Amino acid sequence: MLSETLLNEESDSIRLLQITDTHLFAPEDGALLGVPTRKSFQSVVEQVLQRTPDFDAILATGDISQDHTVESYQHFVKGIIPLKKPCFWLPGNHDYKPSMGGVLPSPQISACEHLLIGQHWQVIILDSQVVGVPHGALSDEQLTLLDNALSQHPQRHSLVLLHHHPLPAGSAWLDQHQLKESEQFWSVLAKHHNVNGIVCGHIHQELDRVVNGIRLLATPSTCVQFLPDSDDFALDSQAPGWRTLDLLPNGDIETQVYRLKDCDFSADSEAGGY
Repeated sequence: MLSETLLNEESDSIRLLQITDTHLFAPEDGALLGVPTRKSFQSVVEQVLQRTPDFDAILATGDISQDHTVESYQHFVKGIIPLKKPCFWLPGNHDYKPSMGGVLPSPQISACEHLLIGQHWQVIILDSQVVGVPHGALSDEQLTLLDNALSQHPQRHSLVLLHHHPLPAGSAWLDQHQLKESEQFWSVLAKHHNVNGIVCGHIHQELDRVVNGIRLLATPSTCVQFLPDSDDFALDSQAPGWRTLDLLPNGDIETQVYRLKDCDFSADSEAGGY
């Protein structure tokens, strides 16, 4: 039987906060493509408290660290303390799972795979990391986890989380690093009728489309932004951001992306990659 975590069991509607791709370093001045990632992350947390303070849980969809250090994950753990709510995280291609595990147990953070949240919803948290490469894939164990969770609670609306985007986003350089063999993922989803949304990180930009009747969402990074629809590596001048997701009793998802105001975290426009 799949292990389950329960949260806010009596709530009718749920609001989630997604933050993604923080790319933190051990040193305080660590920067990705010219953006000091700890400062930009802190600015996101500060503006979340000012502008979108009411939510039930945090979803951190990978690439928490850039340098694999335990200290970078400790900075994340400390950084979300002001948000007060529980956080559920998963690894991205830049993460180092031994270091992630090195900061657990944490009062706020859980590495759970299956969350029953509110009266009507479940969140299934997948690990799409392939160690040592930027693209993603789902092992047989992860696909079985997904299938079992959807089967065990067919009456619940379902939100599926993973780091890598499971379909092309429209940028050739990014799409070579998407979820590989994604047809297996979509085949599992097609067996069920209770999947309402997929949420990912990885692409450092906003994405909102409907695929096979399922809402597919990606969210700006808390640091560097990638230019949409660019075949070659290119950076976007838009500000770092976050997303809120309102999970409604009827299965609808109301969502909004927010970006930092009055903060200048401009990336190095001359960078040719990272």
